[in-house]
Amino acid sequence: MSRKPKLKAVAPSPRRMRYGLIAIVGLSAFGAAYGVVRYLPAITAPTGMVWIPAGEFTMGSDSTNVRLDNEGPSHRVRVDGFYMDEHPVTNAEFQRFIEATGYVTTAERRPDWNEVKRQYPPGTEKPDDFKEEPGALVFTPSAEPIPLDDVYAWWRWEPGACWSHPDGPISTIAGREDHPVVQVSWDDAVAYAKWAGKRLPTEAEWEFASCGGLEGKRFAWGDDFRPQGKWMANTWQGVFPVKDLGEDGFAGRSPVRSFPPNGYGLYDMGGNVWQWCSDYYRQDAHFESRGQSCCENPKGPGDCFDAGDRANPFNTRRVMKGGSFLCLASYCESYRPSARRGTPPDTGTSHIGFRCVK
Repeated sequence: MSRKPKLKAVAPSPRRMRYGLIAIVGLSAFGAAYGVVRYLPAITAPTGMVWIPAGEFTMGSDSTNVRLDNEGPSHRVRVDGFYMDEHPVTNAEFQRFIEATGYVTTAERRPDWNEVKRQYPPGTEKPDDFKEEPGALVFTPSAEPIPLDDVYAWWRWEPGACWSHPDGPISTIAGREDHPVVQVSWDDAVAYAKWAGKRLPTEAEWEFASCGGLEGKRFAWGDDFRPQGKWMANTWQGVFPVKDLGEDGFAGRSPVRSFPPNGYGLYDMGGNVWQWCSDYYRQDAHFESRGQSCCENPKGPGDCFDAGDRANPFNTRRVMKGGSFLCLASYCESYRPSARRGTPPDTGTSHIGFRCVK
């Protein structure tokens, strides 16, 4: 989808708008024509998207400061040029998709154990506490400091939570139309992307775009978390998970474009909400590429089986990137470009969103 002698684009509305053909007269007469088309951006960018030029970068990190052993080894990667949404898909944009298609999100469906058990080892019995009512996971602050080794201490299953009620059934998106949509599963994100004539980014595309043209920097904007005292992303301030002090201007999710864009003009490539990628997740995924001089347009591992994942080596997961408003240096610092996590594709939470590419 990154090769563009012709291009269709979809404006974020129920009625799809067609862009004209991009004619590059005479290119077929030259032996280098393929290369020109491959790397030349279209004359008119699709609405709400920016061009990410082809390039090569160091993917992953070998830093001893990372908290999870899933970001290394670093390796060189090359990606073709592509368009990317300038910000995560918003509540308003997702609502137009729902109204146009009648799509029912994962969180709005009654869970089916026969489907869920596919993510577990063969023969796994249905848990006694399996939730059969529609809902999703909602972040719940604790009353006092607690150990940080059990994420379920600050997440609760909330019946009725979904994209339009992101923090539980009595919450709404009214007045938050420009906030990133959350409580969307990977499957929901894929459905939206197909409707919009786009797709989810690969992990390599997402990480390359996040760097904004910088090389070897800790954050999407450089090595200083707060250059000249300026907040660059929506993250957590205070004692986690007790209270977000909101010193960056927001306690919780923030509207898109609330913080400066990176070098490519992309907003929220760190903090605010995690973002789904197309790749299967394995914590050892980068090891497959360490012996190659440069990987070109990698699409991730072919499966999720990971013998090194002691918690559940069979669990089907997809890659998330970018961190969220719940991230802070003393806990995860996942608002770095190289940070990565894996989440089951049928799971929605109040801090996972997505953006698309084309």
